[in-house]
Amino acid sequence: MDYIANLLNSVSTKNLIIYLLVINCVGFLAMGLDKFYAKKDMWRTPEKTLFTLCLLGGGFGTIAGMYLFRHKTKKLYFTVGMPTILICEIIAFVYLKFFYI
Repeated sequence: MDYIANLLNSVSTKNLIIYLLVINCVGFLAMGLDKFYAKKDMWRTPEKTLFTLCLLGGGFGTIAGMYLFRHKTKKLYFTVGMPTILICEIIAFVYLKFFYI
């Protein structure tokens, strides 16, 4: 736990914001491209990749892309899983920020 707290301390706020913006844009675009590919019956992005993008901090982007493009919204593990990951990440960040840093 101390390793994660030290890591968060060493990362500047500016770099963290840039990272989160980039990873959320990538998640958003991944959902949009996968929907496009699904319509064209082309190669698809693996669901594991979409969840990985969410786990890496792209929860807002992947969820926004999911609902804007109406992609994967009928799959329960996406409509419940993505928000659950995002909520857990927010709770973990707040906990680390206020209790360890």
